[in-house]
Amino acid sequence: MKINCIAIEDEPLALKKIREFIEQVDYLHLLEGFNNAPEAIGFLKKNPVDLIFLDIRMKKLSGIQFLESLQSRPKVIITSAYDEYALKGYELDVADYLLKPFSFERFLKSADKVYNQLNVVAGEQSKEYIFVKTEYRIEKIEIKDILYIQGMKDYLQIHTVNRKIMTLQTFKNLQEILPPFDFFRVHHSYIVSISKIEHIEKNRIRIGKELIPISAGYKDSFYSALKERKMLT
Repeated sequence: MKINCIAIEDEPLALKKIREFIEQVDYLHLLEGFNNAPEAIGFLKKNPVDLIFLDIRMKKLSGIQFLESLQSRPKVIITSAYDEYALKGYELDVADYLLKPFSFERFLKSADKVYNQLNVVAGEQSKEYIFVKTEYRIEKIEIKDILYIQGMKDYLQIHTVNRKIMTLQTFKNLQEILPPFDFFRVHHSYIVSISKIEHIEKNRIRIGKELIPISAGYKDSFYSALKERKMLT
């Protein structure tokens, strides 16, 4: 698994050091290095990036301002000589905070952390099937066949491309075993497969012949999830 990354650092020697460290890690691929954040913003609009190495104190736009400006964020490792921004960085959900000067060993530990996080997501996406309890047996269901899941009083009905399966499992239990990248709860009575959505109009999702409502309580988190997955601009 290759991790495509960029580095944003306004000190030439610090940027050179990060480049050299990245070159020593076989799973890291440096797409570009920038000496200011505005140029990086333009690059991110046109290129998919998995990881950003980001300095904090920069002249044109600070690293914190840069992070706050992004609607969809890749993984971020902050590289800074100042520790007072650590709390703010973690509030913005950065993967790690490297305090300058840092060694290659510390850099590698941070990169490995991101690699493991991205591998977990990839593993969740690659799951092919789940098992659910029905009244008389345990059914195997191919994940790629699931269209949506509907709450029906004490039961859940799993709608697939060729059948409907009733189960006593709860929404919470199903969400724990379904790949979170492709399934999202959009209503207290519905979970949808994002890959099966045909269109969204007036906060209703079309999947096949079904129009599924997006409730007010799930609306913001649903659209945010689409942006985080880079499925919505």
